Amino acid sequence: MASPSGLQSGLSRQLFEIWCSDKKNACVIPGNVVEGTLAKTIINEPKEVTLMNGITASLNFADSNTKIISPKNCQSVEMYFNSEKRLAEKTPEVGETVSGLLVQKTFTYQIMAPDDLHVFSQLSTENISQRITIAYTGAFGVLEHRLKQILESVESLPDKESEGPAFRVHERLTVKYESEKHISLHWRSDPISDMVSDSVVALVLNISREIPKVVVESEEATKTEENSKKAEKVVYALLVSLLGDVKFGENGKLVISVDGNVAHLDKQSGNVESENEGLKERVRVAFQRIQNAVKPIPLSVS
Repeated sequence: MASPSGLQSGLSRQLFEIWCSDKKNACVIPGNVVEGTLAKTIINEPKEVTLMNGITASLNFADSNTKIISPKNCQSVEMYFNSEKRLAEKTPEVGETVSGLLVQKTFTYQIMAPDDLHVFSQLSTENISQRITIAYTGAFGVLEHRLKQILESVESLPDKESEGPAFRVHERLTVKYESEKHISLHWRSDPISDMVSDSVVALVLNISREIPKVVVESEEATKTEENSKKAEKVVYALLVSLLGDVKFGENGKLVISVDGNVAHLDKQSGNVESENEGLKERVRVAFQRIQNAVKPIPLSVS
């Protein structure tokens, strides 16, 4: 608000020189202007003006929207300013959750979208990219396999995109193969991505401590009779620990009884027969996970 209206001096002139280059600001001249004053100059929308210290400053007029209003005495004048706040684009319904940043300025509070923070306040946001290198001497394929067993979304990345073997976890974290002794994790910091990275780091450290001994075998190789018997004993023991009453039935099938419901499991095909759909699905999932645990994991590094 220009006071005096000529914008020749005073606090309004000082504020004008500070804010004139930002097109989000507006200048209201409440009175007549005369030739030779700054107010008369800016009404003509020049590209730049000369400040009191002699320096030239550029002016950014938004859509050339200079308006001259001549109201009568005691007549009110309404001025409208377009708001670009994203949260204000849609009026929330009753009970609808509004998500944003709560910003306090003096005694007022505002909720705004993170992208509006630097526009409507003096605050700014930054993205933090994190990278950590972990000692890992195991096979990179084993690590990817283990993560796929635990996490829902693990996708391999093309070598051209990642410059080497790599995979992405939950579209937030990238795991890269650096050397025979190291792997690296890359992610953009936020609460969810940090949690995913912590879980992956814990898994890598756990695998490094275990140093599992797995044997590389060709697809044509078959298990020996001794290993087959051991695997059957392991499967049986784990099923007993999970389901309780497990007995051997006809044709090599296992008979599982839980709360009066009976299920028949074919160990060769993994098919489950039961009148109770809940028990049927429970046995199928448990047997599948046990099979994945007892199968040898092939070692291969792309």
